[in-house]
Amino acid sequence: MSSVILPPLSALYGAVTRARLSLYERGTFRTSKLARPVISVGNITTGGTGKTPLVEWVARAVADEGKKVCVLTRGYGRERPDRRVLVSDGESVLSNVLEAGDEPFLLAKNLRGVAAVICDANRIAAGQEAIKHLKTDCFVLDDGFQHLRLARDLNIATIDATNPWGGRKLLPYGRLRENVSGLRRADCVVLTRADQTSEVDSVVAEIKTITGDRPVFKSRMEIRRVQSLDGSSIMPAGPYSAFCGVGNPTAFFLQLRQQGFDVIRETTFPDHHSYTEADVDNLSKTAQQVGASRLLTTAKDAVKLTDFDFPLPCFVIEVEISIENDSELRRMISGVL
Repeated sequence: MSSVILPPLSALYGAVTRARLSLYERGTFRTSKLARPVISVGNITTGGTGKTPLVEWVARAVADEGKKVCVLTRGYGRERPDRRVLVSDGESVLSNVLEAGDEPFLLAKNLRGVAAVICDANRIAAGQEAIKHLKTDCFVLDDGFQHLRLARDLNIATIDATNPWGGRKLLPYGRLRENVSGLRRADCVVLTRADQTSEVDSVVAEIKTITGDRPVFKSRMEIRRVQSLDGSSIMPAGPYSAFCGVGNPTAFFLQLRQQGFDVIRETTFPDHHSYTEADVDNLSKTAQQVGASRLLTTAKDAVKLTDFDFPLPCFVIEVEISIENDSELRRMISGVL
């Protein structure tokens, strides 16, 4: 049934997105500009492109220039999406994961002392408040590629090398948020997980054909730290049962295998999954049934698990993005500050 229903829905979705873009291009829909530079990080497919580690990297690059940074994000999955939440003022984390959502809370935690984080569907109003009250010098717009209401000084698109074109079908039939021609709006493209595919050169070539030879930066995810859920850094040997609720679980499990982790079971939950005590108990039970003595998960999942009691030890994989020729990307960032 879905093969009959979804293609027409994708065609309708495509017509709406094209009309919306046209209205912005003609000036019918107005674009607003903040009084400080805005660097947008986004994608043309749904979920799992490695965008959040790149947002963190960009925020750190701006802070390295001596600027006060604020990340503006919608905050997907938070309990009150209609409210503005100051997740971090740049020095302290001021909200919890339910108020902020998993990715904004993780960003606030990782960027403590580096950047403020604000959740608000109205990124323009949130930015104006940040200029007034936080003395922000520069904004990083999280998931901003389709947020055309807010003008940006640098537009960075992320493409996942392991699934670059979302099946080449628009939502809901595929994973494309818009036609791939939308990449022409990008000032540069960061190709994530370039180490996980043998097709990286052909992907780069296609990106350059679409974008008119914009810079393409290859990158990979590296494990920054592995620690237990309670914060210790001691990590005994496996075997492990790995689980996650992220946009691209395949990439997470592949990275574990590439790094030599002895993973004997993999469990996938929906992206942004809200865990329950029953989930935790079942994860431990099924792990023990296959002979695993420990659990492994992502940092994004871990921020939602700290209040649970795990029958088995649970360890957290923290990753960071490593970008080839990052000095050129830093130069582009510096050029708009």
